[in-house]
Amino acid sequence: MNISFDGWERVRVHALLVGKRIDLRALHRGDSLKTTPLAIPAGEHGMAVLFRYGAVVLFNLQIVEEAAFLRSLESVIGDPLEDAEREEVQIAVDAAGDERLDGNGIILLREVTTERLLIVADVLAKSVSLAWDENRVARVFERIEPVAEALRRDRGGRAFARQLLDHISDVLITQHRMVGRVEVTEKPELLWDRPQLERLYLRLKEEYELPERDRALTRKLDLIAQTASTALGLLQARRAHRVEWYIVLLIVVEIFLTLYEMFVAHVLWPAS
Repeated sequence: MNISFDGWERVRVHALLVGKRIDLRALHRGDSLKTTPLAIPAGEHGMAVLFRYGAVVLFNLQIVEEAAFLRSLESVIGDPLEDAEREEVQIAVDAAGDERLDGNGIILLREVTTERLLIVADVLAKSVSLAWDENRVARVFERIEPVAEALRRDRGGRAFARQLLDHISDVLITQHRMVGRVEVTEKPELLWDRPQLERLYLRLKEEYELPERDRALTRKLDLIAQTASTALGLLQARRAHRVEWYIVLLIVVEIFLTLYEMFVAHVLWPAS
């Protein structure tokens, strides 16, 4: 089944991050477009582009159609998000102009083709994925500050150590997602076969500040990891220091007991 773009002079585009992954293999069917990521017809006159890292970009769907389509994906979404990260724009045809995002938040295309829509979908999918990671990292920042402050005041304990390990785990999971799944800094495979679309991709990538946001997020992740690792090391060092004092105390007690026994033996029961 082919998608007709007749009448697509100005259409709505809705990008969502619905989960941590989507099983694309379960969605391959006869009417799917043979592309990577997976593009399939959706609604009456629309198209959906799905990414394995959990993003869905919907083109030209009514709200009711969107809801029905998302419900149909529930069985293939892994770790669905309670509140989907979302972004909405419009695309419009401007045959004589430059392909770009204009000041009104409208993506201008010279013509509507599957390849151009896939480029738009790639950028929007990365944008909503970055937005979700940014919000998650911001929450980790809020949680790690009081933990570090408590350790500075020497009030850390096992609960704080567990929290620090949780923060380090969050950082590792987010870094794995960014590098291994989303690949924010990698250009779409489509551009290897359609180099003439690279200008469009580069313009949209810059308009959505994907490189800058990726670098900023990476710096924050590095800072969180460094802070958590340093605090955890400090906590372990304090524990080791306490253990050393316990050992010293035990040695002192042992010496005291030995001296006491010697005192008792020589003073209270002197040799006859």
